[in-house]
Amino acid sequence: MIRSMTGFGEADIETPAGRLRAEARSVNHRFFSLNLRLGRGLDRFEPQVREWLRAYLPRGHVNFSLRLETADAGVTEESTLELDETRARQYLRLLNLLKDKLSLPGDVDIALLSRFPEIFVEDDETEKPAPQPEDVRKVTEAAARAVIAMREDEGRRLRVDLEGRLGAIEQALTRITALAPARLVAERDRMRRVVAELLEGVPLDEERIAREIAYIAERWDVSEELVRLRSHIELFTETLADESAEPVGKRLSFLTQEMNRETNTIGSKANDAAIEHQVIAIKDEIERLREQIENVE
Repeated sequence: MIRSMTGFGEADIETPAGRLRAEARSVNHRFFSLNLRLGRGLDRFEPQVREWLRAYLPRGHVNFSLRLETADAGVTEESTLELDETRARQYLRLLNLLKDKLSLPGDVDIALLSRFPEIFVEDDETEKPAPQPEDVRKVTEAAARAVIAMREDEGRRLRVDLEGRLGAIEQALTRITALAPARLVAERDRMRRVVAELLEGVPLDEERIAREIAYIAERWDVSEELVRLRSHIELFTETLADESAEPVGKRLSFLTQEMNRETNTIGSKANDAAIEHQVIAIKDEIERLREQIENVE
């Protein structure tokens, strides 16, 4: 089953530490690329979250956020804020150092320091439970599965479009197959006419003309290219119908390149306006295939 690389998913679960909320968005990218935003206290899970997401979403640029919401997130009668004086002094020292080193104007005052919420810590007599790895994994994988569901839904629509493009290419190939023999007949008749005019009544050497036509036929022969192009289309179609979970975007991209290569060869051997028109139509469909495949996982 082909999947798009565009998707969105979210999930949340209740845990003893509070409600974990995860949100994931993905867009197309050649490889796995991840932008993580983890809430306070969740940074330690970054390596695991990265691997869990990679396992579910092997291709695409993924933006993932995870936060923990607690019932007592605000200040209550049972919880008070205290100043982390050590951290505040460190900030003050570093900001003054930065000011001196870069010759910056202005003063480091309370207005500036108050912008750093880390210097105010909650003082609670009861120690709060910390999020557990298994809970983080559950909510991360649930959000990833939601992304996959959306990717698969989009992939079904992509498949319909891609199969339509392949059908248009097949029709053009059928027309080329029908047109190809006629151009040899036309070339033979043209050659006979030109030679007859040059000889001015002298009998034509039919054997010589036949040899020349055979030579041209060999140079203009596109049967091998047509066979290979149809073979690529068949494999492309089989790949679209594959129900496995393996990413197929790179395989389809390679097949598209090969299809374009064979089409270029047919065009170089065409020597016929009608065939060239069909070649242009095929190249146009292949370009649209390539654009769509860029978003296939």
